[in-house]
Amino acid sequence: MNFPFNFFLAAFAGAFATSLVALPLWRRWCLRVHLVDEPGHRKIHDSPVPLAGGLAVLTGILLPLATGAVFLKLGLIKISAANAIVHGLDRRAVELAVLALGAMAITLLGWLDDRHELKALPKFIGQLLVAVAVASATKRITLFVPSEIFSYAATILWLLTVINAFNFIDNMNGLCAGLGALGAFYFAMIAAAKGEYLVAITGLLMCGALAGFLPWNFPKARAFLGDAGSHLVGYLLAVMAILPHFYTRQEPHRLAVLAPLLVLAVPLIDLAQVSIARTLNNKPFWIGDTNHLSHRLTRAGLSQTQTVLVLWLVAAVAGALACQL
Repeated sequence: MNFPFNFFLAAFAGAFATSLVALPLWRRWCLRVHLVDEPGHRKIHDSPVPLAGGLAVLTGILLPLATGAVFLKLGLIKISAANAIVHGLDRRAVELAVLALGAMAITLLGWLDDRHELKALPKFIGQLLVAVAVASATKRITLFVPSEIFSYAATILWLLTVINAFNFIDNMNGLCAGLGALGAFYFAMIAAAKGEYLVAITGLLMCGALAGFLPWNFPKARAFLGDAGSHLVGYLLAVMAILPHFYTRQEPHRLAVLAPLLVLAVPLIDLAQVSIARTLNNKPFWIGDTNHLSHRLTRAGLSQTQTVLVLWLVAAVAGALACQL
C-alpha cells in the first residue's frame, strides 16, 4: 500500500483553511454575546479579547473530518489507502463517535467555564465524566499490567492530567496552541509510521486547525483559545497518546510507551512543577499564579515572544526524540 501523502496533506490544509476562515466568524459572535477575556490580575492583555479560538479549532477539525468521511464512503477520493481508511471508519465507528462527542462535550465544558467561571469541583466532575466515557469506549492504557481496573484508572488519570496540563499552560499568546500543534504533528507521524492512518489523520486535522488559529493569536492576540480551546487541545492529545500501538509483539521495544511523555514533556513538566510549588506553599494546586515555566523565563529576561519560541523549540526537540523510540 502506498503511503497517502496527498490525503494527509489535504487533511492538514483543509483543517488549516477551515479554522482560519471560521475564526473571524466566531470572533464576531463572541464580541456580540460578550464572550471575552477581560483584563485583570495575572492577565497579559489590557483590553477585552474574544474567546473564539476553541470554537474555531473544533470547527476546523470536525468539518473537514466529516466531509472527508462522506467523500471516502461515496468513493469520491481516489487514493491507494482509501479502502483501509474506510474499513477503519466502519470498524471503529462507535469508538470514533464517542471520541467526537467527547471533544464536543469537553469544549462545551470549557465554554461554560469561559462564560460562568465554574468552580473547581463542578469543572473537575465534568472532566471526569468525559474521561470515564472515553475510557469505557476506547483502547486503554495498560503499561503491561494485566488488570482491567488498573487500565481504567490509568486511562482516566492520563486524560485528566493532560487536559489540565494544557489548561494550566495556556497563559501566553501562542503557547498552548503551538505546543498543541507540535504534539498533534508528532503523534500523527508516529501513527502514520505504524500504518495507523485514522490516528494520523486526526493528528494532522488538529495540527492544521491549530496552525490556522495561530495567526490570530501569536505574537499579538486578536483571539484566545479560552478554556474551551485549552480543554479541547488537552483532550485530543491525551486521546491520541492512547490510540496508537506504541508496543507490539513485532516491535518489542517497551521504551516506546514513553513516547507520549516526551511529546507532551513541556506541559506535563509545567503542570508538575507548579502543582508541587503550590502545594509546598500551602496553596490549592488549581489556583493560578505566575510560577509557570513561561513566567519564570520572562522573569529571567526573555520577552513573551522569545519565551514561547523557546518552549516550542524544547517541545519540538522532545517530540523528535519520541519518534526515535
